[in-house]
Amino acid sequence: MNTAPRRDITLERITYLRGPNIWTYRPVMEVWLDLGELEDYPSNLLPGFNDRLLALLPALEEHHCGVGERGGFIQRLREGTWAGHILEHCVIELLNLAGMPTGFGQTRSTSRHGVYRMVFRARNEEVGRVALQQGHALLSAALNDEAFAVPAAVEAIRQAIDDCYLGPSTASIVAAATDRGIPHIRLNDGNLVQLGHGARQRRIWTAETDLTSAIAENIACDKDLTKTLLTSVGVPVPEGQVVDSPAEAWEAAEDIGLPVVVKPTDGNHGRGVSLDLRTREEVEAAWPIADAEGSEVIVERYIRGDEHRVLVVGGKVVAATRGESLWITGDGRSTVVQLIDSQLNTDPRRGEAEEFPLETIKLDREPVIRLVLERQGLTGESVPAAGREVLVQRNGNLTIDCTDDVHPDVAQIVSLAARVVGLDIAGIDLVTTDIGKPLAETGGAIVEVNAGPGLLMHLKPAEGQPRPVGQAIVDHLFPDGDAEPHIGRIPVVGVAGTRRSSLIARAVAWLIHLSGRHTALACDDGLFAGNRRIERARFRNNHQFWDAGHRLLMNREARAAVFQNPPALILDDGLPYDRCHVGLVTDFDGFTGLEHHDVRDAEQLYKVLRTQIDVVFADGAGVLNADEAAVLSLAELCDGEVVLYTQQGADGLSAAVRDHLAAGGRAAVLRHGCVRLVSAQGEQLGVDARKVLARHGLADDAAYTEALLAAAATAWAFGISPELIGAGLETFELHAPA
Repeated sequence: MNTAPRRDITLERITYLRGPNIWTYRPVMEVWLDLGELEDYPSNLLPGFNDRLLALLPALEEHHCGVGERGGFIQRLREGTWAGHILEHCVIELLNLAGMPTGFGQTRSTSRHGVYRMVFRARNEEVGRVALQQGHALLSAALNDEAFAVPAAVEAIRQAIDDCYLGPSTASIVAAATDRGIPHIRLNDGNLVQLGHGARQRRIWTAETDLTSAIAENIACDKDLTKTLLTSVGVPVPEGQVVDSPAEAWEAAEDIGLPVVVKPTDGNHGRGVSLDLRTREEVEAAWPIADAEGSEVIVERYIRGDEHRVLVVGGKVVAATRGESLWITGDGRSTVVQLIDSQLNTDPRRGEAEEFPLETIKLDREPVIRLVLERQGLTGESVPAAGREVLVQRNGNLTIDCTDDVHPDVAQIVSLAARVVGLDIAGIDLVTTDIGKPLAETGGAIVEVNAGPGLLMHLKPAEGQPRPVGQAIVDHLFPDGDAEPHIGRIPVVGVAGTRRSSLIARAVAWLIHLSGRHTALACDDGLFAGNRRIERARFRNNHQFWDAGHRLLMNREARAAVFQNPPALILDDGLPYDRCHVGLVTDFDGFTGLEHHDVRDAEQLYKVLRTQIDVVFADGAGVLNADEAAVLSLAELCDGEVVLYTQQGADGLSAAVRDHLAAGGRAAVLRHGCVRLVSAQGEQLGVDARKVLARHGLADDAAYTEALLAAAATAWAFGISPELIGAGLETFELHAPA
């Protein structure tokens, strides 16, 4: 028994940074750690620790760490590294094992002895917290030579992922949007997601979009009405009748001609569908199974061939799969249920979670399968003879990709079917003996048109090539050739610093509004949509301020957005947007009150406010106060154009500003109380700041003047003309609304 004193680290503070932050562009979990006595015991001074840790997590061998090659972290362990850094790698490895690959992590010391800040990439706060909890427990066990169940820890993280993450269909669309640089916002705990911002957004709910007609969805749910519409344009469909009872079902079957299919009119996923029925007993037995799944029951002519699912997006076929029948083979000892479990449910594609393309087969919830067995004289408890092949499911498992086999005539017909129903995204179910031939030749027909089709069968087919269906949907929602350079985005302006930053943000929003864009604004004075304040500044903390500002990006009317970003907001939550078109930094004065973030001077604040410049697009602009040397030094970090502003224009420009202009740059310069906009093309009058101040009963105030200068430079960087800047600032209300 281990009687040595316990060694552990204390998690002092856990902060989820939801937007771009001092560490990275992406969301991370920041953890403040107190190592206690472990500050004096790096890993090479802890007997047996490294071996115990690697026994628990042998894949740590793959971590490159700062060494930059496989085994790099092991090298650090043997040389001696501290517990905070080790915890970082434990958490990352547990996330990797749980199926959430994570590569980013950092650990840095603070000004307090033995206290560190550790961060790791966390796509979701709840998953990040569970991973941290499990990683901390694992490290504690390794430090104290205690048992730890790694599989249970991984399963806990997987469960958190299942509870929190998007379904596979939605996730594939979001991933495709991310690949195109389109941001997304999750609007609920399920699969309702906004792609893009403001007026340029689209919304998806799994494979339904805001272009999907509610009328079309209702038509698709009514199988009889769907068939009527398809018949009217010559799309082949099986003859059928809606019936109200088992007796009526048999009468309809006699009229149509055997064999027939009995199914619900508004069912989906093949539930309640019985195929190839040839006797009165079979037809009447199938009626209650279908009736339990839908509002009405329909009897249709049975079409010979295999079931196929064809995905149509925006009128184009983007994927197709074929079904296969399921069989089990008797061994003379096992029951049907046991054979299903041993021969079918062991398929790794089957499971109860959403990421599995196939469901586990359980007879107690599969009346159609029970009916198929009964037609063969079997039940779940029957023991088939050795070698006897038993049909379990006919034409299920639409998981064999056949996209490249679809005949052009079939593609034209399924596209027509989607258009007739009115769906922008449709899963067309058809039956044919060969999808590589016209339906007229094979006698095939379309049997269903489905709204909101699942995509997993196309993303993870059992056989064949996965298809980029998420990309097809994103390309449908955001077509190429869009006039705006950043697809799905509205222009965003960020104002960082503390010198009249709320006033500057209001002025910039006013000027953008005058240029013809409905502009959203988040600042200390409240939230604004256009000229209307929609929420007063009553935020108790930065988390509420972040939430409120982020909501502006959901506003479908917004065609531009302006955000005031105080340093504390970046430290507590990150920026409320991922990238911006114009980013302004006014000063490094705002470090007072940030001691709990270990920020105590302007040099440390530099690392915070650089975030605003780091997220500027390459075709955007960073606006910097040239009168502050530290702020001016941010210019080298800006991927886009740099626009300067300075009050030192009357007595001659500084060397830095002169060099900037000589290199073809732009600057807003204050000369004798007037804002001048200077570039290689010449110099233009922006506005007489003294007149603006006088109109509000203010003397020649340096702080207000600097704010007007910064606002003019930012609006100019945004693309607003000097003439409109001048006229707009003259009419701008300096005083904040009451």
